[in-house]
Amino acid sequence: MRKEAFDIMKKELKYIGLLFLVFLVIFRVVFFKENLVVLFRLVLSLFWLFALPGYFMMLYWMEKIDFTERFIIGIVLAAGLIGIVSYYLGLAGLNLKYHAAILPLVLILAGIVINLKK
Repeated sequence: MRKEAFDIMKKELKYIGLLFLVFLVIFRVVFFKENLVVLFRLVLSLFWLFALPGYFMMLYWMEKIDFTERFIIGIVLAAGLIGIVSYYLGLAGLNLKYHAAILPLVLILAGIVINLKK
């Protein structure tokens, strides 16, 4: 089962890469006066903060929900979780500059571990 799951993940990560390029083109059209490097960093940060953690958190429901639905629900779920956890980590004393690096990585690893235990 794990081999099949990794094969599906590899195929779906190609879709996420294509979505990244689509979003980069859309941002290029909308913000046509901006530098391409700035737009690349913006789209990359949005994918790092919301799309990738959301995708990996929703891997648990791989058999029940289609990729598109998991991707969209995952983005909303990741935005909510990162906001809530970031708020409470800030109250606990963790400096805000670490939240953008630590939280998505923790959510991605949690999603992978939960999927592997399934």
